[in-house]
Amino acid sequence: MQHREEKQLDASLESLVSRVAHVKNALHSFIYKLENEYERLTWPSVLDNFALLSGQLNTINKLLKNEKTPSFRHQVIIPLLLSPDRDEDLAKLTEQRVPVFSHEIVPDYLRTKPDPEVEEQEKQLSAEATRIGPEVAQKQIQTLNKLCSNLLEKLNNPRDDRDAESAALRQNKPSFNPADTNALVGAVAFGKGLSKCRPPGLVAPGHPGQGPMMSGGPTLQQVTIGGVPGQQGALGGAVAPQQQGQPGKMPSSIKTNIKSASGSMHPYNR
Repeated sequence: MQHREEKQLDASLESLVSRVAHVKNALHSFIYKLENEYERLTWPSVLDNFALLSGQLNTINKLLKNEKTPSFRHQVIIPLLLSPDRDEDLAKLTEQRVPVFSHEIVPDYLRTKPDPEVEEQEKQLSAEATRIGPEVAQKQIQTLNKLCSNLLEKLNNPRDDRDAESAALRQNKPSFNPADTNALVGAVAFGKGLSKCRPPGLVAPGHPGQGPMMSGGPTLQQVTIGGVPGQQGALGGAVAPQQQGQPGKMPSSIKTNIKSASGSMHPYNR
């Protein structure tokens, strides 16, 4: 009877090791694609890899729950030899992941319970769960279920429907402010809302009404001096030499021309 159980246990272990090897190869292939072929990798291909891994894990669970499979929980693994030296056989069996079977790594590889940090976090979560009342917990559950239902509904909707909804939202959303548009049209067409004050410096002091109209009229530099033969220069040009015996005096003919030129510039003399 005992010999039969040992044979059944060995067969179950061989089948389990084979299934785990398939999972390891699938994981290795998927990780290689993610690291080296991510530019050509498509979303359907990623889903296919996930489906393959999920199917293999489900097969392992069915194998463990099978009636013919002995309960591995009753089997205890005890290390018979611990050594800090490198073990080539162990490194070959573990693909160079565990080269040494020492006191340092045995508690991690033969652990049947979570790490102490994980156990502490589980205790904290359990304590927080006990402090929450049943009514509050039920409300949180309902809220979470509602969020999950909305998310699943959006994911299950066809892509065309989502594109149509987004396009409709973009069309219905206004891209301008009517009030700003009306104010801009009124300001450009009718001058509505513009300031009526003139910039300083357009009206000369002491000459009311003499503003922008002066810009088009003649200036002192544009008026030529007439009546003096051989002198066609502007007032801003060279001044005729002074007469001898009268230093600092201007000839009477030049004075007369300057007066006539300055009088013609006044808007009332035009």
